[in-house]
Amino acid sequence: MTFHSAAEAASLFARLRIDAPGGDLDSCSPIDGARIGSVRTASAADVDAAVERAHVAYLAWRSVPPPRRGELVRLFGVVLREEKEALGHLVSLETGKILQEGLGEVQEMIDICDFAVGLSRQLYGLTIATERPGHRMMETWHPLGVVGVISAFNFPVAVWAWNACLAFVCGDAVVWKPSEKTPLTAVAVQALFERAVARFGDAPADLSQVVQGGRESGVALVDHAKVALLSATGSTRMGREVAPRVAERFGRTLLELGGNNGMVVAPTADLALAERAITFAAVGTAGQRCTTLRRLFVHGDVYDRLVPRLRQIWASVAVGNPLEEGTLVGPLIDRGSFEAMQAALGRARDEGGTVQGGERLHAELSDGAYYVRPAIVEMPGQTPVTLTETFAPILYVMRYAALDEAIAAHNDAPQGLASSIFTNDIREAETFLSAAGSDCGIVNVNIGPSGAEIGGAFGGEKETGGGRESGSDAWRTYMRRATNTINYSRDLPLAQGINFNMP
Repeated sequence: MTFHSAAEAASLFARLRIDAPGGDLDSCSPIDGARIGSVRTASAADVDAAVERAHVAYLAWRSVPPPRRGELVRLFGVVLREEKEALGHLVSLETGKILQEGLGEVQEMIDICDFAVGLSRQLYGLTIATERPGHRMMETWHPLGVVGVISAFNFPVAVWAWNACLAFVCGDAVVWKPSEKTPLTAVAVQALFERAVARFGDAPADLSQVVQGGRESGVALVDHAKVALLSATGSTRMGREVAPRVAERFGRTLLELGGNNGMVVAPTADLALAERAITFAAVGTAGQRCTTLRRLFVHGDVYDRLVPRLRQIWASVAVGNPLEEGTLVGPLIDRGSFEAMQAALGRARDEGGTVQGGERLHAELSDGAYYVRPAIVEMPGQTPVTLTETFAPILYVMRYAALDEAIAAHNDAPQGLASSIFTNDIREAETFLSAAGSDCGIVNVNIGPSGAEIGGAFGGEKETGGGRESGSDAWRTYMRRATNTINYSRDLPLAQGINFNMP
C-alpha cells in the first residue's frame, strides 16, 4: 500500500483548474494523515457579510422564472460531468472513502441536478374547493430566502447538492459551511459552480457562498436572522443544539441527524442476497454513513448459516488505501473516530458481546492514519451499546424468534433513519412496511438500508430529526406557501356562513 496524498491533492486541484487556497485551517487526508491543503477560517463577521451578500442575490434571483433558474442547475450538472473523475478523486482523498464511492457521490450531485432541472417546471400549487360561490381558492409557492447548509465530512459534496440544487430552482440563495474536516472539496465545488454561473451569464453575484471553519462559523450561520432555513447534517447532539437556536428566532430547520439502522433477516430470506447487502451496508464508507447497518436481527432458523459466513467475509474484506483498486474499506476519518470505536467495542464486551475484528491495521505505514478491521459483534440481546450510534464499522448481531419481537427491538432505538427486511414472505414484508412495522423514514425490502436514490425523499424520524432532503416533494421545504382566494362575483359571502350585515 502506497501513500502520496499531498502530491495527489495538488495534482487534482491542477486538473480542476482551481487555485489551491491557503489559510489557518488545515485539511489532512485520512489516507496517510498528511496535510493536503488549508483554507481560511471565517469569523462571525465574515459569516454575517456572506449572508448579507446572499440575501441581496436572493432578492434578484426570486424574480427569475423557475425554468430559467433550472438552466443554471443544468449547466452545473454539465460541469460536474466534465469534472466527475477529478472531483471524485478529491472526495476520496479528503474523506478516505474508496474511489468508487467518491465517484458515486459526484454522480449523486449530477443526478440531483437532473431532478432539479425537471422540478423547475413543476413547482405547482393546488386548486382547492371553496364553499363560497363566485370564488376560487388556490395555493401558490414562492422562494423562501437564504438557505444555510451545514454538511458533515462523510458526504462532503452530495448533501450540499441535495439542498443547493433544489434551493436554486426554488429561487433561494445558499450559504454553505462544510465540515472543518473536508474543506477542500467545498472549495472545489464552489469553483465548479462559479464556472456554471459564468456560462449562464446573468445570475446574480453571490448566489452561492462558502464559509469555512468550526463551531464559531456554524453558530454565526445558525443565529443569523436572514437565514430563513437552516439545513444541518450531523450528530443528534449537534441537532439538539441547533434546533432550539433556530426556533428561538422563528426560523426553519431541516435536520438530518443520527441513524442507528437495523435489518431483519427472516427464515425465508435469500441468504446469498442478504449477505451481499449486509456487507456493503455495514462496512461501506468504513461504517461512516448515516445509513450504515449497525444492528442485524437474524431469525434462529438461519442464524447458524448466515452469521458464520459473515464472520468469514469480515475477516477477509480488503482494507487499505481507498484509491487503490480492489480496496473495499478505507480508513476512519481520524483518531477520534478510532478511539470511539474501541470504546464501543469495550462496552460491547462488558455487556456480553463476542467481538471479532476491530483491530487497527497498517499502523506501521503511517501514525496519522486509522485503518481498522470491520467488527462483527454477536450480542446476547439488545443492550445500551447497541442503541448508541458509533460512527464506525461495527455490526451488532442478535437472534430473534418472532417477527413482532424483532420489530419491537428494531424500533426500540432512539434513532429512526433507515431499515430493511430480507424475506420472501409477503405477509412479513407488508407487516414491516405497515404502520405497525418499522418506524423509520426509509423502509426497504430485500435491499439494505443504505444506498438511497435521489428520487425519493431522504430522512428519518425520532432523533434523526424529521427532515427530508432530495427527491419527492422535499422541494416544498425551500419555499413558502400562500393560500389565495379570488372573488370574481359581485357579492361578498363570508366563510362559515357568517352574517355580518353593515347598517
